[in-house]
Amino acid sequence: MRAWGVALLAVVFLATATLGSTGCTLTIGTTSGAPADGGVVTATASAASPSPTPPSASASASAAPSPSLAPTSSPSRGATPVPIRGPGQKLVVMTISGGFAGVHQEVTLRGDATVLTRGRGGPVVYRAGAARFRELRILLGDPELEDVPDFTMNMSAHDMFQYTLQFNGRTIMTDRSSELPALERLINALSRWLPKS
Repeated sequence: MRAWGVALLAVVFLATATLGSTGCTLTIGTTSGAPADGGVVTATASAASPSPTPPSASASASAAPSPSLAPTSSPSRGATPVPIRGPGQKLVVMTISGGFAGVHQEVTLRGDATVLTRGRGGPVVYRAGAARFRELRILLGDPELEDVPDFTMNMSAHDMFQYTLQFNGRTIMTDRSSELPALERLINALSRWLPKS
């Protein structure tokens, strides 16, 4: 299954490179049936995306305060919080790469309500409050996410940020050029945790 996913991403990248020169937008539909364990797919679109590991207990970043977060727009009707299997579970990993300056940032929401961020300044761990943690889990449980294509990129646009989200056994790649409200709500909520440049 993992080899198949990596092979599929390789085909997608080849198609992206080919279609990009003609100004086309490539959209690939979702796969039906997530794995029973809901594991996170580790293949990402960025060339070097290390698997995040929590910083050492002695790191001063682990005591950093939670960023000030405004409420996000409401998820669709029927959204329920995704279940938690354990404190080390990665509920979602969002990687942002690209842009003119070559950005590479990452946000990981874990089952113990911690949010690990990575950017130029190194890893920082925050603790989401109970209400914020529940809100993020509800956004992840939004049934509209099931209809979001796995790949939506505007091939004629250059230097756009690429967002890769791994959750619920899926990998979604977008440059946010398509109107996808459920995905936008999730990206906006996770983006508030990104390190400031």
